[in-house]
This record gives sequence, structure tokens and C-alpha cells, in this order.
Amino acid sequence: MSVPPPLDVLILGGGAAGLMCALFAGRRGRRVLVLEHAERVGKKILMSGGGRCNFTNTGTTPAQFLSANPHYCKSALARYAPADFIALVDRHGIAWHEKELGQLFCDQSSKQIVAMLLAECADAQVRIETGCAIHAVRRQPGGFAVDTARGPFSASSLVVATGGLSIPRMGATGFGFELARQFGHAVLPTRAGLVPLTLSGRPLEQLADLAGVATPIEAHCGKARFHNQMLITHRGLSGPAILQISSYWQPGERLRIDLLPGIDAAAWLAQRRQARPDALLSTVLAEQLPKRLAHRLCEAWLADRPIRQLQPADLRQAASALADWPIVPSGTEGYRTAEVTLGGVDTRGLDSTTMASRSVPGLHFIGEVVDVTGWLGGYNFQWAWASGHAAGLAA
Repeated sequence: MSVPPPLDVLILGGGAAGLMCALFAGRRGRRVLVLEHAERVGKKILMSGGGRCNFTNTGTTPAQFLSANPHYCKSALARYAPADFIALVDRHGIAWHEKELGQLFCDQSSKQIVAMLLAECADAQVRIETGCAIHAVRRQPGGFAVDTARGPFSASSLVVATGGLSIPRMGATGFGFELARQFGHAVLPTRAGLVPLTLSGRPLEQLADLAGVATPIEAHCGKARFHNQMLITHRGLSGPAILQISSYWQPGERLRIDLLPGIDAAAWLAQRRQARPDALLSTVLAEQLPKRLAHRLCEAWLADRPIRQLQPADLRQAASALADWPIVPSGTEGYRTAEVTLGGVDTRGLDSTTMASRSVPGLHFIGEVVDVTGWLGGYNFQWAWASGHAAGLAA
């Protein structure tokens, strides 16, 4: 089999970060090849945001990212901001809207974002091979050699944009982490992030039939707190607030759920006791909570009596339960439904400006494979764009 001429940049992974890196490297006149093992590129882009792609967040700062080195993401995020990606979207005539909290979505379809990236790559003379399994990667004089199902390729720069372990049905694997270890890089422990929490035993029995009930809450874990919707599922708890806090929660840790966010529960109950003394506690709670949840709270955790019959100690107990709902998750749904992978390639071995390895010349790691994980709401896409941009300008 003939060996093709060496490339300048070989990118492993045709996701958001990989395509972004490719187009910027191609714009610099580099000969770029993207290898994607799936049958199509951008699969995670296509499914995100309910098919409309939450492609960035206008409020992006380093504070919305988790990493063992919280300073690492600052340079890349500063050099490629949400406004830069919005300008690219606007240039392609893609209509978008802000849903909430700075989250930007396509008006029509996430397919438009993939088409945009592919058009930009085509303009930059980037070559893309899909359905291409990678058998081996090794260093060689002047760069890297990659053995694939389509034959061997070589390049002076290798960019690992293979993603993490989340949503394996879309082809996610630990290949990027294996490569990092192969080249001597540390990989920090990984776990599922932005993932529903599961319940077991009696708590699950008490809530499973309420699947589909949603209510605004404030979830707390350590110093992290998120005010948004919680959704009860047939296996536990989900919704934006739960997904957000899941990235901070560890099995066995205490998780606080305030069912009446922004309300002083004790003062509110005392006021309702005066205003509606003959009403059942469940009826009073239904003023603020979904009716089914209010009744279940009283069945399982609180005494459902006319509120005038509740003594001050009873009211304090009820207020405490509402402000700190006594639910202990048993675990998470895992990578099967997780939106991101926490942990990954240790940033201490990477240059924050170029995403390049400090020990292996020409090797770069970008996107989810790196130990940088954003909140829910477009932040992880912004990291993909920013880290891909940084490597694309350097590789």
C-alpha cells in the first residue's frame, strides 16, 4: 500500500473541537486531515439542545468551568469569545435566539451548525474521512504516524479531539485518554457530569409514580448552588438544577434541595397558618408546589393536618424539610445519559495558549478529552470552539 505524503496537521475526532481546530489550521494554509471513526461528524452537535444546538452562552467566564487547574481555560476563552462564534453563525445566516441565562440556540436545527463548520472546513481545503477506525498511533521522526482502516497517515502535528466517555451509544470511547497515557500524560480520574441522579429503596418507592412532575428548586452541594427546574423521573431526579449540581456531587456527599427557593419557609408557613388555619398542610404547600408533590411530601415526610393544628415545633420541622429536603441520591445514571465527562487529560502537562503537550512536540489535546468541564447551557461548546481555535492557530 502506498504511503500518502505527510500532512501538516492530523486531527483525531470530528466533533465540535476537532472541526473548529481544522478550519483554523486550514485557514493558515496547513494541510489538514480530520479522522472520525463514526459515520458522520458532529453527532453530539446534532443531538444537543433538543436538536437545536445550544451553541454558546453569552455569559461565559472561567467561573463556569470545573478543572483541577481552574486557571487553565482562561487564555483560550479570552482569545475566542462567544461573540466570535456568534459572528461566524451570523455570517452564515443562521437564525438564533436566547432561551434563558445567556443560552443561545438555533431557531431551526443543529444541522445548520454542522453544515456551517463543514463549509468552513471545505473553504480551508480541509479533508475529512468518516467511518475511519484508528488502529495505532506512534511517534516518528518529524511527527506522528497513524495506522487506520484507510491505510497509514503521517503528520508533523497531531491533535487529539476524541471527546470523553459520555453517551457511548454515539460512539464515545476512552481512546483519547489511552493516547494521552501512551505519550506519558497523566489522566485525572473521570466520571459522569451533567447527569441525572438516581434514587433507590424507599426514596425511589415514594417518588417513582410522580415521574414527570417538575418544580423550581435550589440545589446545593458544598459551595455550589443552582436555581432552576427539578424533574422527578422513574429512576430518580433530573432537570437543569439537578444536572448542574451532579457535576459537584460525589456519592455519599450531602445534597441539599430547597423546594421553596427564595422563600423563607418558616415565615411563609406562619403567615399561611394565620390566613388559612383550616386548610390541610398539603393544600397550603400546593400553593407553591405541584399538587401531587405537595401531597406526597405530606404522606411521606410531613404530617398532613389542618395547619392550625401544627405546633411551632411542627412548623419548624416542616420548614426545615422544605428548605433541606431529606433526599439522599444513591448514584447517577452514568455515562449512558451524561452530557459531559469530568476529569481527563491533566492540564498541568499542556500549554494553555496552544493546547500543546509540554513534553511531546507537535501533540495537542482539545475539547472534552481535557480536564475542563463546563456548566450546562452552552459552556462546553464554547470550550470546544475556544480550545479548537487555540490549537488550530498553533498546530
